[in-house]
Amino acid sequence: MRRPRHLSAEERALWDMVARRTKPLDPPKAADHHPEPAPPPQIKQPPRALPLRPFHVGQAVDHRRDHDLLPALPERLHQAPLQMDHKAYGKLKRGKLDPEGRIDLHGMTLAEAHPALVTFILSSHAAQRRLVLVITGKGKVRDDLAPMPVRQGALRHQVPQWLALPPIGHMVMQVAPAHLKHGGAGAYYVYLRRHR
Repeated sequence: MRRPRHLSAEERALWDMVARRTKPLDPPKAADHHPEPAPPPQIKQPPRALPLRPFHVGQAVDHRRDHDLLPALPERLHQAPLQMDHKAYGKLKRGKLDPEGRIDLHGMTLAEAHPALVTFILSSHAAQRRLVLVITGKGKVRDDLAPMPVRQGALRHQVPQWLALPPIGHMVMQVAPAHLKHGGAGAYYVYLRRHR
């Protein structure tokens, strides 16, 4: 075992000088200082539960409208800002403008419909068409009592989103539900921008 080394007088003087210049990290607290007691914690009241509707064990309930967080698709399209001429849009809504081209996606899967739609919009824009019709169909009514809400018509809900995305989003000026004579809720008018 090593013997402890003692400081020389010179080392001791240097240490004392350093110790006087330093400030302690935790200064000693005054004896008469009494911290105020912390306020008692506030107890949060639990949120009120919504009253349950009467039900029977085994009863299936249709919750499709209860859990629909987004507005309906036609409502969202009507709320979208108007990009095209107001007068032309009025004619469009009344079915007074005839589409210059159309594609029928009805019966296709999402994987088949997406590339077909992109190709159709690219070729229509290249051909300088302004108004085209995209037919999606209204969609099948699936299992109404599924545990998770399912939207009717996968294509009908997906097509407006695809039209807003690259590579065709910058070509599309306006999307609107078609007039009854052009397919109604199962089709969309797509108004394309002019070539720059």
